[in-house]
Amino acid sequence: MTQQPPAGHGHRLRRMVGRDPQDLRRASTPLELLFDLAFVVAFGQAADQFSHLLAADHVTAGLGAFAFAMFAICCAWINFSWFASAFDTDDWFFRVATMVQMVGVVVLALGIPAMFASVEQGDHLDNGVMVAGYVVIRVVLVTLWVRVAVQDPARRRVALTYAGSVTLAQVGWVVLAFARPPLVPVLIAAVILFVIELAGPSVVEARIGGTPWNAGHIAERYGLLAIIALGEVLLGTVTSVAALVNSDGWSVEATLVVVAGVGLTFGLWWSYFILPSAEILARYRRRAVTWGNSHIFIYASIAATGAGLHVASDVIAGHAKIGIVGAVLSIAIPVLVFSIMLFLLYTYLLQMGDPFHIGLFSGTVAVLAGAVVLAALGAPLGISLILITFSPIVIVLGYEIVGHRHTSAALNQVLRD
Repeated sequence: MTQQPPAGHGHRLRRMVGRDPQDLRRASTPLELLFDLAFVVAFGQAADQFSHLLAADHVTAGLGAFAFAMFAICCAWINFSWFASAFDTDDWFFRVATMVQMVGVVVLALGIPAMFASVEQGDHLDNGVMVAGYVVIRVVLVTLWVRVAVQDPARRRVALTYAGSVTLAQVGWVVLAFARPPLVPVLIAAVILFVIELAGPSVVEARIGGTPWNAGHIAERYGLLAIIALGEVLLGTVTSVAALVNSDGWSVEATLVVVAGVGLTFGLWWSYFILPSAEILARYRRRAVTWGNSHIFIYASIAATGAGLHVASDVIAGHAKIGIVGAVLSIAIPVLVFSIMLFLLYTYLLQMGDPFHIGLFSGTVAVLAGAVVLAALGAPLGISLILITFSPIVIVLGYEIVGHRHTSAALNQVLRD
């Protein structure tokens, strides 16, 4: 197993072989945190473009383009992060490879506006720039897998299977970008290619032996990206309210958007870290692929919440066609998706039902539904925003008062089995 070189020993080339998956000291590295910063740009671009289409009441186009963008962004992050958990050597080659992937992420992000515009127009999918960035990311990843195949003979089959599945998907993306078929066929093909992207890890981890990823490290990495995504909620709040205040000055509703943005960010953060991910993944490694891929919906719902807050500010300023009910739905639905995924992940990890947590989930849904009903009855937007802000607090309070005992008991039972 490889270990990180001591400080002061430089970053000379080292054999790329599997790290110790049981290393309790394994933590996210400064390089991984730097890598994550590139995704701030990508999340921000996707959320900003999504908010514009929602505000213009182009909901279907917005949802389709946003889903495409978030799957591309999250697939790029997920595959490299699992690779790094298992094979990070921190030598100069690995560092340069990470930097080149960051360039690819930035290029992908720069292609997001053109892709959204093409979906809005409905003729074809203009994803050429996005594909160019994506291919840069994936070619580097294939190179790293080939390096593992050469330098770690015990995992050669695993590495070549990963390299082959990634290469197959990239050939498909390039063909799709150059062929420029009509929008509907290309979206169907995109779904197939994303399935290929996600199926590779499933096959390798379940049937070929898997890679020596570290459970504590990978849970930390996913949590850090959740925080990155939550930063987009705050950024969307600040950007939209700043524009609102510059044009119309401070108002009660502008203030409530700020409160909602900060409150939702904090509530979603607190709720997410209730999940006992690291402990379960360390014991039941086969649950990792489903757990990891499900986070695409977690990250997308967080970014969409930021987009919804931007839409709310546009409605307050009178710059949106979607209306108050639409603005409330644009926030409530992403928060609902986040809550659903959190509940499903909790149930999947523990492999058991918990009536108490079902009650907490039902309470969250009731609060969100109440916010939409109030908006439909003509209540001010600010009241609905505050009610949405309280929805994750239902989970937080329930967990802190009673739920933590349920989780501890369930976790002890699962880890004893």
